[in-house]
Amino acid sequence: MSNVIACIDGSSAATPVCDYAAWAAARLAAPLMLLHVLDQSRYPMENDLSGNLGVGEREHLLTELAELDARRNKMALEQGRLMLETAKARAIADGIAEPVLRQRHGHLVENLAELEDETLLLVMGKQGEEHSGDTDNDVGGNVERVVRTLHSPILIAQGEFKAPEVVMLAFDSSATTRKGVELLAASSLFKGVSGHLVSVSKDKHTLREDMEWAEKTIVDGGHQVCTAVLDGDIEPALHAYQQEHNVDMIVMGAYGHSRLREFFVGSTTNNMLRKASVPHLLLR
Repeated sequence: MSNVIACIDGSSAATPVCDYAAWAAARLAAPLMLLHVLDQSRYPMENDLSGNLGVGEREHLLTELAELDARRNKMALEQGRLMLETAKARAIADGIAEPVLRQRHGHLVENLAELEDETLLLVMGKQGEEHSGDTDNDVGGNVERVVRTLHSPILIAQGEFKAPEVVMLAFDSSATTRKGVELLAASSLFKGVSGHLVSVSKDKHTLREDMEWAEKTIVDGGHQVCTAVLDGDIEPALHAYQQEHNVDMIVMGAYGHSRLREFFVGSTTNNMLRKASVPHLLLR
């Protein structure tokens, strides 16, 4: 069965991640899995010091270091279990009867890729615990790696939890955002939520037919929707619209440009996330 999976760590994002995941699981009638991955780069399963072993005091020192690492890893594992138990209690308070706890060791992206077949929606924070000292505009390195690897929808939690009442779909006529239109129309995730269908384009005439299709699809799905075509640069135009219309969540395609183009002009996705004040649901 497909799960809503929440990535739980020691960062401040863990609380809104848990809350948004519980909200999504309840609306989708899907099981909630709370996942903690013990990072192998920080906590290797086993240190191989055999190539460095000497004699006498040096060998004794290396043995002590290995034992210290083992104790450190054990403490990190226990800390992860406590974080999962705390998240479980919060999810139950949010109305989830039986959240599933899962703890893994290794690299986050690899573990999420292994779980993708059972992932309906992934929820993670904009910054993980490795970025706890960074400014609010920074995006954690794991976010980009996860979004580029997975094909499941990914909800990037931001700020304190607020059940979305107004959602905005950033539409650019691509196959990905057409998928977003169909998701917005059909999914119980957005039932009863007001919608805004927004595009940024200089060529409003060419876009008109696609916007009419998107609006009809959403309305036929039983939703209210307002449409707008904006001028200007994509990120500031969309975020200005979001603030002006009190949008609680933005739905958008992720990383639509080639890597070469992104290298030169930057990614709209990254720019949107850096300036995000509300959660962003990213589609691939």
